[in-house]
Formats: sequence, structure tokens, C-alpha cells
Amino acid sequence: QVQLVESGGRLVQAGGSLRLSCAASGDTFSYYPMGWFRQAPGKAREFVCVISMSGRASYYADSVKDRFTGSRDKAKNTAYLQMNSLKPEDTATYYCAVFYGSWGSRLEDDFASWGQGTQVTVSS
Repeated sequence: QVQLVESGGRLVQAGGSLRLSCAASGDTFSYYPMGWFRQAPGKAREFVCVISMSGRASYYADSVKDRFTGSRDKAKNTAYLQMNSLKPEDTATYYCAVFYGSWGSRLEDDFASWGQGTQVTVSS
């Protein structure tokens, strides 16, 4: 089973940028789309984006569209989330996961092998 480890989260000012990484162990990383979710304190986990196996296709939550970009590097077994124009409401713990659902799904149940998360804090 693939194991995922997120990194790159930190404190950043509003308007700034940050890139999160999701390092995967095992060979299955290349055979599935990857997803990113986030969870703010006291709130449910929220869908952020899905990146296709090739990395050439993706879809996003409306709240992050045009600001966040997902990508992946198969040679490094790593997925990324580039976050620009950050807002205080982007403050959350960010998780990556393997996507096993139908393309277009945003259901948490269609994701598995969750990482431990990385904390992003955006100050105003």
C-alpha cells in the first residue's frame, strides 16, 4: 500500500505563495490520480483538487480555482500543490491522498491512503 508524507506547510502572509509536497512510497503512485484536501479547525475536511495520473488534467474546488495548481513528478514519486494569492481562509491542515473514484468526484470516500497532513497558516 502506498504511504504519503506531506511537507512544506508554514506561516505565510496573505497574498503570498507556498508549495506543498506529497512524497509517495511504492510503485502504485504512478497508477492513480492524486488528490488534495484541507481541514480548518472546527470544520470538516474539504476537497481542494485532483490531479490525473499523467498530471496533465486536474479539477479544483471553486474556492481555490485560479489560485492553486496541482502537479506531479513521477520520477520523484511526488505530487505538489502550488498555492498563490493566499488568503487567511486558506488556513488549514492540508492532506494528500490517492484517488480511486470516478473523474470529477469530490467525495472524501473516493480517496484513501491519507498522509499525516501539513499545517498552512495565512496571516492577515
